[in-house]
Amino acid sequence: MTPSHPLDVQVKRVYDPASPDDGTRVLIDRLWPRGVSKERAGLDAWEKELAPSTELRHWYDHDPDRYEEFAERYRHELAAPERSTGLDRLRTVARAGRLTLLTATKDLPHGHVRVLVQVIERGGDRGGE
Repeated sequence: MTPSHPLDVQVKRVYDPASPDDGTRVLIDRLWPRGVSKERAGLDAWEKELAPSTELRHWYDHDPDRYEEFAERYRHELAAPERSTGLDRLRTVARAGRLTLLTATKDLPHGHVRVLVQVIERGGDRGGE
């Protein structure tokens, strides 16, 4: 089901200060970010199972030349049935108010969270283009 209004999803680095207008703050990394305490992160949830698999993350190695293939492989991972509950949770939060997805990734335009936002906004079409 497609929402009647756009979902309110933003992306920030977990190292950026929390803001009152962040809404629900969810970390989307498989590994805990270096040098960030749980208190400083100010998380409402940590959805590490929605992050790319360790194998995919190692293959990609943050190489922008591999981004398109990485994004395709990551969408395929997100289409797995075991990921649907986490994706539905994020959609529910984004329908109710602002959802801030957090990552330690430096290169946000070539990061996994960009792909995740697209999947969340597409709704039920988790894996396809």
